[in-house]
This record gives sequence, structure tokens and C-alpha cells, in this order.
Amino acid sequence: MAAIEWHEDAWRLFNDHVDYARYEFGGKTSNKWLKEMASIDKWLRLYPESYTQEPLLKDRSLIYRYCHIMKRFKIIYHYDIAKDIVHIVDLWDTLQNPATLVQRIG
Repeated sequence: MAAIEWHEDAWRLFNDHVDYARYEFGGKTSNKWLKEMASIDKWLRLYPESYTQEPLLKDRSLIYRYCHIMKRFKIIYHYDIAKDIVHIVDLWDTLQNPATLVQRIG
């Protein structure tokens, strides 16, 4: 079973969205964020290579994959097979310009 490691910026973005959801829409919406993430976390631990490769990042040396959360957001990650660790590197709002994802991943 793979370990999950959140990069600091990705973790901050996730928590910011949960806090915003709680403030703007109430506890039910923020709890939905948390429940979806718990489901994704469980799946990533068991099947880290099961999600689709991110097409905007195909030219990178690492294989970046994504999964959707709350319909319009993508959790961007890569899997280190040797260490059995899923590195969550970004939480990207798909309404943004795609170039922003490419710039953020570097």
C-alpha cells in the first residue's frame, strides 16, 4: 500500500478550499470535500497508477497523473514506484488557463 505525501503548496490549497467551502456554503459542502478526498486517498494508496496521465504535463520526466475532486478541480500527483510514495503536487482549478498548471509544476 502506497504512502501519500502532500507537497506544502498543494496541502495549503486543499485546506484553503475546504475553509472557503465551509465559510461560503456551510459544513455540508466542506464535508463533501473531505469525504471525496478520503475516497481518493484510499484509492491512491491501493492503485496509485490507475488514474489518467495529465496531458498538459506529458513532456515531463516524471509521469504526472490526475484525479478529479469536486468536479472542477484536479489533484495532480506523481508516483515514486521505488519508494511506493504518491506525491500530491498540486490542486488545480480547471477553470484556470491551462498554462498556469504547466508553470506551477515547473
